Amino acid sequence: MRDSELFTAINTYFDAIYHCDVDLLDKVFHKDSSLFDVDEGALLVDPIASFRNDVANRPSPASQNQVREEEIILIDWLSKNCATVKVRLRAHSNVFVDHLSFVKDSDGWCIVSKVWHLERVID
Repeated sequence: MRDSELFTAINTYFDAIYHCDVDLLDKVFHKDSSLFDVDEGALLVDPIASFRNDVANRPSPASQNQVREEEIILIDWLSKNCATVKVRLRAHSNVFVDHLSFVKDSDGWCIVSKVWHLERVID
């Protein structure tokens, strides 16, 4: 299964992170979405509003002329309107692996949850 609109939404996510563009975050994340990570055994839950604030207040990789490093690792189609997308991307010295849960409604594709992991730090 292939949906060009899903690829557009994934690229919007990549652009939002690379440019620290909260308008793009708003475009691709559902307003009630949350982000999850486990750090040293403790679950971190970050509502999208908090993540949006973090992104808005940090320098963008674009502003530092960082070469874009991002890839789609896997798309797991649950149905024609639901997919889990595994991506890897770099933001500054951090390389993350994200599992993005996308759903498609009448407004198009959006992320309803993100589970992320800091894979490595580049010196």
